[in-house]
Amino acid sequence: MPHSNLNLQQLSRYLHLPDSQIRKLVDKGVIPSRRVNGEFVFSRDEVHRWLEQRIGVSDEEELVQVEEALIKSIPPGAVEGEISLASLIPAGAIALPLLAKTRDSVIRSMVQLAGSTGLLWDMDAVAEAVKAREDLHTTALDNGVALLHPRRPMPSLLGDTFLALGIVPSGVPFGGASGLTDVFFLICSMDDRVHLRILTRLSRILTYPDFLRRLRESSGELAVRELVLEVDRAISSVG
Repeated sequence: MPHSNLNLQQLSRYLHLPDSQIRKLVDKGVIPSRRVNGEFVFSRDEVHRWLEQRIGVSDEEELVQVEEALIKSIPPGAVEGEISLASLIPAGAIALPLLAKTRDSVIRSMVQLAGSTGLLWDMDAVAEAVKAREDLHTTALDNGVALLHPRRPMPSLLGDTFLALGIVPSGVPFGGASGLTDVFFLICSMDDRVHLRILTRLSRILTYPDFLRRLRESSGELAVRELVLEVDRAISSVG
């Protein structure tokens, strides 16, 4: 079977769900699938889009379960500890304000911000990949936040996994259902699992009481870092 596809048993192991539960989700049309020679086949790309969508609409309890499942999926012997968003934002990767007025200028500005860290080596290629992902389906959420990323990780263009953050003072139209988007995270990850772990932790932080208001009112990079670290620790302390 091609590397880009999974059969039912492989998907079951990947999601840490029993085969019977996977079958129920397939029967309900929840997980995208197709039949090949009578067997269910799942596209890795489609499964990841489904996971991203699930993460985006889940409540705190569901997000904890997703995060725990992703931790269980870490291969034996792999060196991969707990995700700390505060430690994933390198120096110079926060723009307050981010000076952009359109969707495409936001993407260019965020990629340039990421490139200024020295951890992203081909800004044009990454910008095109992020734009292609947005063309497929916007990453803008109803809370005025967008979680930018390429459709798939691009490890050959990165020095390491990291995040960039920019806040546009008045917001821009970005495809979200609620109107303008003003807070932008760019996720630059080395592999799919780490990307989903970051996405899950971001979703938990964004729904933490009062986090977004305090983020939008932050006076500078240091204040943002202290806020992210505070909430990161608060979430880690409750699982």
